[in-house]
Amino acid sequence: MPGPEAGKRIEIQSYKHNGQLHRVWDSTTILKGTRHVIIGANDRTEVTESDGRRWITREPAICYFHSKYWFNIIGMLRNDGVYYYCNISSPFVYEDETIKYIDYDLDVKIFPDMTYKILDEDEYEIHKKRMNYPHVLDRILYNNIDILIRWIRQRKGPFSPEFIDQWYERYLTYR
Repeated sequence: MPGPEAGKRIEIQSYKHNGQLHRVWDSTTILKGTRHVIIGANDRTEVTESDGRRWITREPAICYFHSKYWFNIIGMLRNDGVYYYCNISSPFVYEDETIKYIDYDLDVKIFPDMTYKILDEDEYEIHKKRMNYPHVLDRILYNNIDILIRWIRQRKGPFSPEFIDQWYERYLTYR
């Protein structure tokens, strides 16, 4: 099944392992959509939490999803540089004009100087027990954190210096 076409505006939905809807981003513009990779962008988009709380993103962001990797990457363009927020998650699926994935709590925050922090390990441990994550899933997720850290150190893919700039320039042509 092909991915969404460039220029199309779609929704992003994240779920928890038990199938419960976690968070919804109202509108993301597709910049590249294939069966394996989706790159999107948004700015000041409405986000709805599972408890109904709503908020608006503060800055432009470039989103990277891959069908092979258990993470997605959001590059946020701020005045003092690009900050990245990586969700450790299932690979995406694209259906009903929506990107969907399972969020596994663990996150990696990367600063403009490319230092990083792994976040929410306590939340992950709680949900791992509560939702009975299988042992193999635990290995997959931590292996993908290792891959992600390699990408950060090597400035690979979305972490390459020109990636965010190029895709943000493309996004501006759709606005």
